[in-house]
Amino acid sequence: MNQQKGILLESGTNELELVEFSVGTNKFGINVIKVKEIIQPVAVTPVPHSHPHVEGIIELRGEVLPVVNVAKALNREPQPQTRASKFIVTEFNKQKMVFHVDSVTQIHRISWNEIEKPSQMYQGLESHVTGVIKLKGEMLLLLDFEKIVVDITPEYGVTVEQVKKLGTRERSEKRLVVAEDSPLLRKLLQETLNEAGFYHLEFFENGQDALHYLQSIVNEGTEITDRVQLVITDIEMPQMDGHHLTKRIKDTAGLAKLPVIIFSSLITDDLLHKGAMVGAEAQVSKPEIAELVSKIDQFIL
Repeated sequence: MNQQKGILLESGTNELELVEFSVGTNKFGINVIKVKEIIQPVAVTPVPHSHPHVEGIIELRGEVLPVVNVAKALNREPQPQTRASKFIVTEFNKQKMVFHVDSVTQIHRISWNEIEKPSQMYQGLESHVTGVIKLKGEMLLLLDFEKIVVDITPEYGVTVEQVKKLGTRERSEKRLVVAEDSPLLRKLLQETLNEAGFYHLEFFENGQDALHYLQSIVNEGTEITDRVQLVITDIEMPQMDGHHLTKRIKDTAGLAKLPVIIFSSLITDDLLHKGAMVGAEAQVSKPEIAELVSKIDQFIL
């Protein structure tokens, strides 16, 4: 897996690599960037009173990591462990966690515009599916791993309490555009940014829709900063990812002056250079909402 990371694509190309894995009869995908390694299952130590989705803990190279059964997280009946079963060791939101799946098959290199947003039957705050990819006549579902983690440990999510510590603030005249594909995160961001004093928020499910909106303002002949003061974007989104959105904004004369903050679970020391390459003014790791608000204040004063 580390070798795969060595060939990851340059920032702003709107492409990614997905690890394909199975749970029951369904095939799913996880961004290679989130994956540290894939190992054979090892003995798991159960933890009394832990969340039902957590099998227990393992020790891996001196670190104690929780193991999540993905079947249980998806409200499926777990299958008996076989020789094909795998542990996917991940790191995102500055947390390391292991996900137990039925098998891991291959890695796909695709474009974000090949990922379709889920149909109505998958949408809603309870959905764990953020995208659908058609590959060789089969459907690969892109899982919202951040939601799985927040379901188990709510304190790892974006919370209003983090913003309340900032005290009373007046930012009601500021207008922000937010690109975030997760319905859960859009709801949480609306609540927390409102608490932070921001009420004029335009939310979009992906970078492509956000870019079209910004371009429409420029095409009207309006100065962009008269209508929008700042853009917040996730990285992983169907149709157009946050790195490509940022690059397109910075490459467009009428939009280039617009500050962009990347707010993503993929902000790590190893990946900061990717956001810097496309011109982002700041990069903040989820769920550090207070840090995000601080950065917003820095660039719109």
